[in-house]
Amino acid sequence: MTDTTLAVVAGATETAAIEGISAAGADPTLRRHTPSADLEIVADGRPAADSPVPVSPSGCPTPAVVTRAVRELLDLEFVGVDAGLAVPTAPASAPMLDANASPGGDVRTAEPVPDAATVFERGRELAGRIADAPADGRGGGGPGELLVGETVPGGTTTALGVLTALGERPVVSSSLAANPLARKRAVVEEGLAASGLSPGDAAGDPVEAIRLMGDPVLAAAAGLVVGAVERGVDVTLAGGTQLATVAALARHAGVERRLPLATTTFVADDPTADVARLADDLDLTLTATDPAFGASDHPAMRAYARGEAKEGVGMGGALALAERADVSNADLRERVAAVTDQLLAERGEEGAGAKGATGGDSR
Repeated sequence: MTDTTLAVVAGATETAAIEGISAAGADPTLRRHTPSADLEIVADGRPAADSPVPVSPSGCPTPAVVTRAVRELLDLEFVGVDAGLAVPTAPASAPMLDANASPGGDVRTAEPVPDAATVFERGRELAGRIADAPADGRGGGGPGELLVGETVPGGTTTALGVLTALGERPVVSSSLAANPLARKRAVVEEGLAASGLSPGDAAGDPVEAIRLMGDPVLAAAAGLVVGAVERGVDVTLAGGTQLATVAALARHAGVERRLPLATTTFVADDPTADVARLADDLDLTLTATDPAFGASDHPAMRAYARGEAKEGVGMGGALALAERADVSNADLRERVAAVTDQLLAERGEEGAGAKGATGGDSR
């Protein structure tokens, strides 16, 4: 058992329904289920009976299976945060906190997150609840380290919108093997025009950047990070460019502490994401973990190795934690395969080509 808690902030946004920017499911309806199913997999090892199997049309599973595998290997404490879920969830094996958020709107509209200020402040409050809560099996208060992850389809497009509004480097990754960055930038341009913004207009005002160009997951996650730092908790941003965007929001909210960003080599090796320079801009300590999935012949890990679902659901942070704990890549791959195969077998699916929803950085 570690003295670390992973909090995954989950929500939905209408941005995910925009054609060509999200691989988080076969259609917009399935994408609405993805964040809830991700929380259920990390908590319980399987989605609820009425949730679709979180697998992409190409057969690539959600990164939640990797995070679940690490959780099983390390007995990692986990808490889910509802930041605008479209489909309610109540995992059996982990607590759920409520950020009192509604699902986000379309980033191309004037105000996709009208409750951004309320959700941000609620995230700060939830940091206190996590920091003060006793962890199972440990004496005393809350975590020595808090990992913050996310799951929100369409999330890197809204992250791109927020980075642009803040005047930061406008780069994000993708769960697609080929990053549709030009398409995302065109969507962001529409959003800026609808909101009456130019790049950098929201510098120093993170809540305004979220309200006009973001999603509720960014609001809750940024509030959670700010609140945890205020309480002296060590925070690790467990993800890729979306969590770098959370760091940017924290910086614009006045957080000066150097923060770790733990992602995967799948994101770090993506030249279109440029996560290393974004991390430098934001004074983040970047860790990129390589799980050597290319050494496996399992369909799930082959899909990751070819650049699908590069990040999400805390995968990068979980992998970094496993590496710190000296878990071998062979043991990790074995557990990922077991989690994935059990998940698919219970639903009567086959690994490659199964249908469903998928998580991932830049969903």
